[in-house]
Amino acid sequence: MRSLDAWLDYQQRIHPHAIALGLERVREVWRRLGAPAPAPTVITVGGTNGKGSTVAFLEAIAAAAGLRVGAYTSPHLLRYNERARIAGRDLPDAGWIDAFERIEAARGDIALTYFEFGTLAALWQFARAAIDLAVLEVGLGGRLDAVNIIDADAAIVTTVDLDHEEWLGRDRDSIGREKAGIFRARRPAVVGDAAAPAAVPEHARAIGAQLVLAGRDYDWQVLEPGRWRWRSGDTVLDLPMPALAAPVQLANAAAAIAALHALRARWRWDAVSVASGIAAARASARLQCLAHAPDLYVDVAHNPQAAHALAQWLAANPTPGRTLAVYGALGDKDVAGVVAALAAQVDRWYPAALDALSPRGLDAAALAQRLAALPRERVAAVSADVAGALALARAQAGAQDRIIAFGSFFVAAAVLAAAPPA
Repeated sequence: MRSLDAWLDYQQRIHPHAIALGLERVREVWRRLGAPAPAPTVITVGGTNGKGSTVAFLEAIAAAAGLRVGAYTSPHLLRYNERARIAGRDLPDAGWIDAFERIEAARGDIALTYFEFGTLAALWQFARAAIDLAVLEVGLGGRLDAVNIIDADAAIVTTVDLDHEEWLGRDRDSIGREKAGIFRARRPAVVGDAAAPAAVPEHARAIGAQLVLAGRDYDWQVLEPGRWRWRSGDTVLDLPMPALAAPVQLANAAAAIAALHALRARWRWDAVSVASGIAAARASARLQCLAHAPDLYVDVAHNPQAAHALAQWLAANPTPGRTLAVYGALGDKDVAGVVAALAAQVDRWYPAALDALSPRGLDAAALAQRLAALPRERVAAVSADVAGALALARAQAGAQDRIIAFGSFFVAAAVLAAAPPA
């Protein structure tokens, strides 16, 4: 009997590659497990940014409507158990271990990656838990992601932008086609970004999906402070602003509502449950405030699109002091694009090497080189780790300054570990 940590260590060692896109292997193992339906209704959520927040909105609204919901997300921040939850509770070690044992017995000589093991384990646990709705976050891409072995009853593509180009393509249309691979014929296909590349709605039309397009089939607008309105045809919902802070969260919430609205014949739901869910939805490390005087925020922004959204929030919420950035990045990320998006909003940068946390993490020298375009007086010496960069920023911050830590899930996890929320 392995512990959960031992199982996870084993999974990281048995496949020669951390990422191996393709459905043949994982689909065959799922077939050997009996291919049970994870829930009577399944919604998948893909996209470049906004997936985790959209899952949180779907989960909270459905729970407020009285449904028993299973949610699968990745990666985790502090504990592997965060990747799957039922009725708002992370699944315990015993459930993961049981699922991993069954998968190991079923796979034979089929190689599975760490992510594929986890996806199958989450689906297996959901299938045995008598849930009403499974909400599944797609990992990388869509068409060839392990989550896509499930034929979802509705699918959402939140946004499409340049990221993971070595796997998904070098332009937004190529990436969009990969993301749109989660859509299914005759089922709702929600495109949450009115400016999505043409390839996304084109694919939905080509396969005969029920296209639900932001700005055409549904829309939203901000009302007086603290309120906003969602509209689709004759359905109008006046709602509280989400607790998730960034302006982009309205688009994520609106896409979640659009998917549930498209499936409305399956459940009884009303404006009260939608409003309750919007107000209740939470997602760790999405502009999460951890401390005050100075304020400390943590965010998982890791690519230019997410950095632009973060910059918009910083500009809309000025501080009387300075904005200090604790920042680390993986080697395949567009550091120059992130810095350009935030340069006008950040007064001083505190870089952190991530090579000790991930083989893909930039070390001190590489990160310093990628930040060389910034004025030298605005960049502190690169710290060996996130905790060091955070400690330096806090030591140099005044009570009216704010610190924003971002750039990777590894940064967010390290900050949450060093400065857990009160």
